[in-house]
Amino acid sequence: MTSRLDCVHARAALFDLYGDHLRSRGGQASVAALVRLMKPLEIAAPAVRTAVSRMVRQGWLRPIRLPQGAGYAVTPKCVRRLDEAALRIYRAGTLTWHGRWHLIVLEPVKERPRRERLRADLTFLGYAALSETTWIGPRSSVELDNLLEGEGVRADRFDSVLEGDPCELVARAWDLTAIGEAYEHWHAEAVTLISTLPEAAPDDQVFATRSRLVHGWRNFLFRDPGLPPELLPAGWPGEKARAYFEQEAARLLPAAAAFVDRELL
Repeated sequence: MTSRLDCVHARAALFDLYGDHLRSRGGQASVAALVRLMKPLEIAAPAVRTAVSRMVRQGWLRPIRLPQGAGYAVTPKCVRRLDEAALRIYRAGTLTWHGRWHLIVLEPVKERPRRERLRADLTFLGYAALSETTWIGPRSSVELDNLLEGEGVRADRFDSVLEGDPCELVARAWDLTAIGEAYEHWHAEAVTLISTLPEAAPDDQVFATRSRLVHGWRNFLFRDPGLPPELLPAGWPGEKARAYFEQEAARLLPAAAAFVDRELL
């Protein structure tokens, strides 16, 4: 049976590549290098080029000229998104919570595509919808201003203290049972993925395995807002999953980074 960690689409893989490796190497790469770096993930050159073109249209990448030929670099918009993601993916421990909630009240948005983009992006930033126009999160996001400005949406924002039981609010806003089950499922699949990697695997195979691990973990940014421990059930599966992710991602990084450095030449 195919694991969900085995399936990585080209656009998602490129985001992972830029965020996990290229961001710290100048945020750029030639087209030829991108094709070579996607090969271990069994993503063909036409799919890479199509995904890159789409990311350019969406404002994530910009074309540049490199000594190695045509290439693409991250835009300021992409840098902000990658840095926000990195903070949540590789955070040390848990973020401090002071018992306050960040509340956003959006002006009504008539166009369905804009509403769907807003919903996806606000969810990514850790907010949950209480109604069509009211969203809540455990903390404000540094990317929120850019998101609202980019969509041309006005919003009133409040730093609020809840009068009542915060766990009841959490239960209303997020399905913790489903998120916990997703963590347990991811952990089981991740253990299987790592166990199939030979001890002396070549760098490209280590890169592919680590990329699949990171990709699966990154998906939780669209589900888990990063709630503080005091608002989570006892024995929260996300902590065990995070410990395993951090351990294996760090262990596989040197070989994966060596592959990236070699292919960027």
